[in-house]
Amino acid sequence: MPAAHPCATGIPGIRRGNSRNRPELRTRNKLEPVTSEPAAVEAPATTRRTYSYLGPSGTFTEAALTQVPEARDQIWRSVRNVGEALTDVVEGRSDAAMIAIENSVDGGVSTAQDALATMPGLRIVGEYLVPVNFVLVAPRGTRLEDVSLIAAHPVAYGQCLQWLTATLPEHAHLPAASNVASAVEIVEGVSDADAAIAPPGILEHYDLELLAENIGDNPNAVTRFVLVSRTVVPPGPTGADKTSLIVELPDDHPGALLEMLEQFATRGINLSLLASRPIGDELGRYRFVVDADGHIEDERMADALLGLRRFSPKVIYLGSYPRADRAVVRYPERYSDDVFVEARDWLRALISGEPVEQD
Repeated sequence: MPAAHPCATGIPGIRRGNSRNRPELRTRNKLEPVTSEPAAVEAPATTRRTYSYLGPSGTFTEAALTQVPEARDQIWRSVRNVGEALTDVVEGRSDAAMIAIENSVDGGVSTAQDALATMPGLRIVGEYLVPVNFVLVAPRGTRLEDVSLIAAHPVAYGQCLQWLTATLPEHAHLPAASNVASAVEIVEGVSDADAAIAPPGILEHYDLELLAENIGDNPNAVTRFVLVSRTVVPPGPTGADKTSLIVELPDDHPGALLEMLEQFATRGINLSLLASRPIGDELGRYRFVVDADGHIEDERMADALLGLRRFSPKVIYLGSYPRADRAVVRYPERYSDDVFVEARDWLRALISGEPVEQD
């Protein structure tokens, strides 16, 4: 059986170039002061990249960004919501944005999924996992029994709901843009809330009363973050990769979702995420957010994307990138790259009239 060409894309007649020669996303340098020194002895200009993240300091999003080696010693731009972070990337104010996309308790983050579905020109280039736990904080002197209104990001609130229901059954929830922001507003006296749900690190930055710790309902809770840039060539395959897509069904008929899923199942591709989101133009129309195990340069994934393209009126390719857990993707041998290449060569031989050896 012939070996797969190392640059094969899975698309007949098209081969992939060296993925290491891709363009870099960079921001403009600040102006350097004019000096009288000769140009030959001037220190070379250093280009710094800008990363947007949901702030302020102390958020889980910031913790995710600390895991990105290339973001160290760069410019970190604190923003107030996911839309602002991604708009920074689209409009060139930032090179990339870190956003939460999924958590192990509540599932997909709908605001992030909807933004990626509707904002063109974006590409996921990496994913990062952050263990999540929470504390309940309040202004100094506050007692737990005095708390009736709690400020929290909706996702964090959902992850602490069992504890809150058992401990403060009559509480009310005040939604906040971020958990750190809700705590800061309490410190500054501009919030109506009596207390706030926040990351444990909040106490390192602000003078607050710790009312309770480890209030998360699931001690093993993890939030998955993705780093999003403008459209670039995806990083090369590692064998432990994930491909993210958004797919719309052609119409509403029995078996339509099954037909979409068959594009993956018949090629031995496992899905680690399948979530529906309303398109919004009319009741009952949905798009599907998909995370598939594998890389676009894998023959089986490339073939599945071709099938989706034929089937769906709209396929948004969000990117192929290394899995955060670095788990190697396993699949049956009949779905290996060599098998796809051999089958394609066999078909070409039939079409060209070449003698074909019968197995």
